[in-house]
Parts: sequence; C-alpha cells; structure tokens
Amino acid sequence: MRLTMAHGGGLAEAVATYGGQPHAWLDLSTGINPKPVALPPLDETLWSRLPDCDLELRARRAAAHFYGTGEALPLPSPGTQAAIQHLPGLMGAPTRAAVLGPTYSEHAASLRRTGWRVDAIGDADQIAPHHQVVVIVNPNNPDGRLLSRDALVDIAWDVNAQGGTLIVDEAFADLDPSHSVADEAASMPGLIVLRSFGKFFGLAGLRLGFVIADADMQRRLTAAFGPWAVSGPALQIAAEVMSNDSAIERVRTEIFARNQALRRVLAQAGLKVVGDGGLFVLIEDEQSGALHDGLCRSHVLVRAFDYAPNWLRFGLASDEEGDERLARALAETRIVRGA
Repeated sequence: MRLTMAHGGGLAEAVATYGGQPHAWLDLSTGINPKPVALPPLDETLWSRLPDCDLELRARRAAAHFYGTGEALPLPSPGTQAAIQHLPGLMGAPTRAAVLGPTYSEHAASLRRTGWRVDAIGDADQIAPHHQVVVIVNPNNPDGRLLSRDALVDIAWDVNAQGGTLIVDEAFADLDPSHSVADEAASMPGLIVLRSFGKFFGLAGLRLGFVIADADMQRRLTAAFGPWAVSGPALQIAAEVMSNDSAIERVRTEIFARNQALRRVLAQAGLKVVGDGGLFVLIEDEQSGALHDGLCRSHVLVRAFDYAPNWLRFGLASDEEGDERLARALAETRIVRGA
C-alpha cells in the first residue's frame, strides 16, 4: 500500500490506514522545522481584540529587516497559500502561464481555477513570450533545485519586457538568503516574491506568510485578503522573532545540524539522495513504494509522490532519538525487502 498525499502532513490518513496513535508516529512528511523557535511572551489582550495597524507595522518592519528589503515593507498574508490562491485573479485577463516543475502543485492548481492555461516546464529556457505569468519555486520543493539570484533577476526582466509577471516562491529560502530576490521585488515591476514564516521558524500553525511586491499589487492583495487577515498573536510573534538576529542564527544552526543528521541516516541505509532543500531531503529508489509501505508499518511517515513513484521526501526529525528511530525503521524495512 502507498499513501500519495496531495501534500505532506497527511498523518490522519496514515493512522487510519496503518493504525496506531497520531502522537506515536514519527511524522517526517513535511518540510517544516521540527524544533520551533521559542515563543516570545504575548500580551494577553492580543487574544481579545482585533489586530491594529501599529502591530501590523511592527511585523512588517521586522520582516523587512529579516528579508533585507530596506524601506519596502513586506505584506503579511494568512499563510503563503492564501497569496497563491489570490494572485492569479489579480493579474489581468487569464491567458497562458508557465510553472517550472515538478514543484508545489498549488501554484498550477490556483492558476487553472482562475482560468489560466498552465504549461508545466522543466527548464527556465522554456519560458516563452506568451507566458504572461511565470512561477518559480526557489529553492524548489521537492528536489531542492536552485536558480541563482542573477538568473532570477534576468528572468524577471525578460518576463517584464513581454508584459508578464514572475512569481518567485521563496518558502525555503531562509536558510541561505544569498539567492533571494526579495530586495528587488518592491521596485521591479512584474516581480512578486512569496515568503513563508512557519517553515523556517517551525510555526506553520500560525498560518503566516509575507508578500514582497510593488505598491499596486500590495494594495490589490490587501483588498483581496480583507480586513484583519492575520491574527494579532501571529503579528506579535513575527515582530519579535524576525528582529532577533541571534535567535535567527540559532535556528539556522539547528536546521543545518538536523539536516546533516538525516543525511547520515540515509547514507547508512544506502539510499540515493537526489535533492536537498535544507528542511527536507529527496531520495530516489526503485523500490520506494515498498520502502514507504514498510516505514508506515513502523509508524514513520514520509512523503510519496504520484507523479514520481521512485521518489520519497524525508523531513527532519527533531532530535537524535528520531534519527535513531528512522534508522531502525529503514534497516527493518530493507531486511524485509531483501528477503
């Protein structure tokens, strides 16, 4: 049996199929930091009143500091997914779009729902003049493919010259910001950058993202989101955490250590790594279906893909105990496969 969830995090489906209690599973199906940043103290009144503009401004200034956008203030959104869903309807009459893939499927799905004809392309050289919207996830999910900053800026200028828009989803860019084009997006027409708060900081449940774009697109997105789109607690946490440089460096250090531990476990199991996004590692194996099933029987959940049946994506365990449990499950599963 093989679970091919539309996205990671399908623990309830895994439990229903393979049994056990959710808390007893080792869920490595997502690309989310398993060691959440320490939450700052919160004013209790945040829970009983609507977020005001001053709180939002603080969060936006902290995001500008973290993303390096200077005076341009990123726009908070109720998760990056909300921006992905709204943007296709804000970019004029739908024509043709290109999504560099394989990648996060919601980009193409949201474009199609809004009437765009979507071309799945495997290389940036396939971007054509008739593509009025181009989407690039950088670093890419699930294979970690990375385009340089210079390459993205060149693509943005080319797409803009033909009257189009380039959307760069940088949900996994926080580990190495040197490739980011966030600082370009506020001043470059036709360039939109999406950033995720929850993945890097391990707080996906806050449902918080940021959009860097020109003032006109930010106004349109603000109207689309409606009033009070992001909660006061989420804004307060962002304002505190994103301005704390020492905390940010600790998060980077911890993620790197967890990533290296995962890679050691996969290497010891003899698995072939074909991609690395920092918060996840992609392997390719001819028997990935049996491997996935065996892991699930050990109550370890990783991400399988219907469009790439030889791929499995492993998220990071939170500690050495999780690494050891994964190593045991892989060893047991490979013994069964070799029998």
